[in-house]
Amino acid sequence: MNKEEELQSYLFAIEQYKEQTTSLEMQFSYVQNAILDYSRAKITLENLNNEDKEVDVLFPIGGGTYVDAQAKKTSTVLFDIGAGIVIEKTSEDAIKKIQGRIGDLQKTQERIASMIQQIQSEASELTEKAQRLLNEAKK
Repeated sequence: MNKEEELQSYLFAIEQYKEQTTSLEMQFSYVQNAILDYSRAKITLENLNNEDKEVDVLFPIGGGTYVDAQAKKTSTVLFDIGAGIVIEKTSEDAIKKIQGRIGDLQKTQERIASMIQQIQSEASELTEKAQRLLNEAKK
């Protein structure tokens, strides 16, 4: 492979790394949003769990629209266990499950961050190699 072909292969690989990084950053953002969503649910459950009477709540119905409502039974909640299956759980059990999901998502986020860092490191190495080839070609 001549130097021009080698340079082209480096540039192609660098572009691929950029695309992978962009994709992973989007996944990282999605996971971050999921963590925030679960965290809000956990905080809400903890606050509702501390109430021993009916609680006034705003119930979202979509489109940024809410209805005044009352939560009458806050000691149990309906909890999605996956595949659209919902079961009744105590608030405490739901909080524990949510915390577990948050932990799993944080581990996923750490793996994604590690992958991004590795890809950026490899792209940096290729950039240096490409720069050296360009400098040699100018001589």
